[in-house]
Amino acid sequence: MLKLISLEIRKNKLKTLLTGAAIVNLAILAFMIMVIFVDQNESEPSFASYADMFEGVFVFVKAAYIIFASVIISKLVIDEYKNNTITLLFMYPISRKKLMTAKILIVFAFTFIAIIVSDIVVGAILIGFNSFVELIPGELSLPMITSELIKLGANAFYAAGIALIPLYFGMKKKSVPATIVSAVLVTSLISGGFDQARLGNLAAVSISLGLIGAGIAYMAIRNINHKDIA
Repeated sequence: MLKLISLEIRKNKLKTLLTGAAIVNLAILAFMIMVIFVDQNESEPSFASYADMFEGVFVFVKAAYIIFASVIISKLVIDEYKNNTITLLFMYPISRKKLMTAKILIVFAFTFIAIIVSDIVVGAILIGFNSFVELIPGELSLPMITSELIKLGANAFYAAGIALIPLYFGMKKKSVPATIVSAVLVTSLISGGFDQARLGNLAAVSISLGLIGAGIAYMAIRNINHKDIA
């Protein structure tokens, strides 16, 4: 399976996505810094504590990489069906289920790892930045950092599952736009707003949507032998 995943990454030149991920992280970092400066004279700033800052970083990172994942799904799966190049792949002496599993694992793993790494890197830079400007009140403690990292790991796992939901719409329509638009809609649903009422803050919602994404991935793998290619 690892060899198949490696072949898929090389064939689709997915290493170039690292450049896109770096650009996304720089954009998030720049936006966060702008918000911190703009809000400094507000009576109720968006980031009134480090906890608020960590939450803001995660919301933006999660939204960005769920949409990013839909682009990868489009490249790995939808384009293959749309252009009928999947037919050639199915002629190889490789199980169709293994092939689809490899593609889905790439999407899931990339999203999970990218969210964790991006969240930590952007968060660390903002902490360092705030040590100079001191616009975010409060102090960091080891228990707070540990708690945030544990929460980040769990939320990144759920988000990686949610990122698989657009696969359903893409496979149904054989459409790249449908895949990406559905990712934008899902992201808007769970990430809208800046308060505790945000739908994505509810653990039950995140877990449920993550399970739905996992279910969609399972069905895509299970039905691959009977999927109409044309």
